[in-house]
Amino acid sequence: MISKPKISVIIPAFNQEKFIGRCLRSLLDQSIDRKDYEIIVINDSSKDKTLFALNLFKEEIKIISNKKNMGLPYSLNKGILSAKGQYLIRVDSDDYVNKEFLKILYTFLSENLDMDAVSCDYFFVDDKENILERINSLKNPIGCGIMFRTTHLIDIGMYDDSFLIHEETNLRHRFLKKYKIFRVPLPLYRYRKHQTNITNNRKNKKRYLKQFKTKHKLK
Repeated sequence: MISKPKISVIIPAFNQEKFIGRCLRSLLDQSIDRKDYEIIVINDSSKDKTLFALNLFKEEIKIISNKKNMGLPYSLNKGILSAKGQYLIRVDSDDYVNKEFLKILYTFLSENLDMDAVSCDYFFVDDKENILERINSLKNPIGCGIMFRTTHLIDIGMYDDSFLIHEETNLRHRFLKKYKIFRVPLPLYRYRKHQTNITNNRKNKKRYLKQFKTKHKLK
């Protein structure tokens, strides 16, 4: 009988042929037993060679391909619904992680049954993987590097697919109404800062921030 993974790692991917291999290698090199976690990549109808890059790892990962580009929150929800793990964590396709990433966050949640989710600190890195800055994950949160109990994400309705940007801000706001996110003060996540980051589009970012504030009646 095949054992069920404890952790599901969700990776949304769109046109990331350059970085997706680095991301996957860091996740396949984790210190916990490989059978204890699954890696699910949702290819959002990439136009470059992302699918080719993913197929190089097809024996180790689960690949879900959208027939057309559906956007980030849709892809994340698709990954969540296919996850088998009790715990779920998102990693973006242009980022990578420390070897102890999954082990430390999993240990924290599995040993603290009264705690709902846990984030780790992260390093900003450039395209050459030079460390630019260390960031506190509670003071400056991002959508990645947070391990949730999968049932909690489903309970709050997962991601709102009307938020193509600020999807993580909207999710966190709804999650924190009912649950708490704790912090492990270790920089286990590497957040790649480059010109193609979706949040660098200032006009769209401002529009979705206005949408978020209106929806939740915030000033």
